[in-house]
Amino acid sequence: MKGIVFTEMLEFVAATWDEDMADDIIESSSLASGGAYTSVGTYDHREMVTLLGALSARSGLGVDALQEAFGRHLAGRFAAMFPVFFDSAGNLFSFLASIDDHIHVEVKKLYPDAELPSFEILDRQPGSLSMLYRSGRHMEALAEGLIHGAAGHFGHPVQVERQGRDDGATLFVITESLS
Repeated sequence: MKGIVFTEMLEFVAATWDEDMADDIIESSSLASGGAYTSVGTYDHREMVTLLGALSARSGLGVDALQEAFGRHLAGRFAAMFPVFFDSAGNLFSFLASIDDHIHVEVKKLYPDAELPSFEILDRQPGSLSMLYRSGRHMEALAEGLIHGAAGHFGHPVQVERQGRDDGATLFVITESLS
């Protein structure tokens, strides 16, 4: 997993709780990296799982809830750091449809070793989009948070339904919200 996700997660923790919480979860976790992350480094995704577990134990929030909240935060950070991907899409559904064919292609150019999840668009209708998420990391809640965060960026409130499948993929059904 790319280091930018780790550095942003620790920033999220510091901003949501405080710097001491970020330090505490690192210190309480046995991490191969020692918790020293750089945005361009590559780290075992299990370190993220360990950090989220430590944060869950200290905050009292479930790991899925933390992943989703972090995903919302991360979408905002990505929009600020990489505005061209958001601006060129123009709207949420076009943005989501561009992840595999445009955004991940560009990420791979910069980081050929990146192991990215895949997002396959199954159906796109006015007001709804269905896509499959596949990743060996199984961070579906993080992906859902990213979807909600991107929706917020575009001012496009949505409802997201997440369904696990027998093949290990997750189906996301995203519909425009009236509220």
